[in-house]
Amino acid sequence: MELGAEIAAYRTGTGDPGRLVGEFRRAVLLVPLAGDSTDADGGLMSAFSGGIRWFYAFTDEEAMARFAAARGEADRDRPYMAILGARLVDAVVPEVEGPAGVAVNVADPDGSMLFPPVAGIVPDGCAVDIGAESAAGVG
Repeated sequence: MELGAEIAAYRTGTGDPGRLVGEFRRAVLLVPLAGDSTDADGGLMSAFSGGIRWFYAFTDEEAMARFAAARGEADRDRPYMAILGARLVDAVVPEVEGPAGVAVNVADPDGSMLFPPVAGIVPDGCAVDIGAESAAGVG
């Protein structure tokens, strides 16, 4: 099952959390780049909310277009990169100062999903629900 279908199943109460995270890790996500179309050196587009840096990610160009329209940027050409969900949480999240997670399809009221910085989603050293001693193997 693809990520959008797993999100839908989970939101209706019929999904499995393990399958959802597995599909998220296997999915190729589209992540808008910060800055404008002539300057993509700003990194990945994200927002800060509730003490967490949330990277925006989308399952397809249509979901990303709905996000742009919701922001009043439908006519703006925003560059993006395609990245595996696993690479986003395993390689990008650890580079962020402070907790970070991924917000998928945030402009879709019935198809959005947050993947927070917790064990099982992000590396243990980045998970907010694991103490520093446990993540380091101490204790």
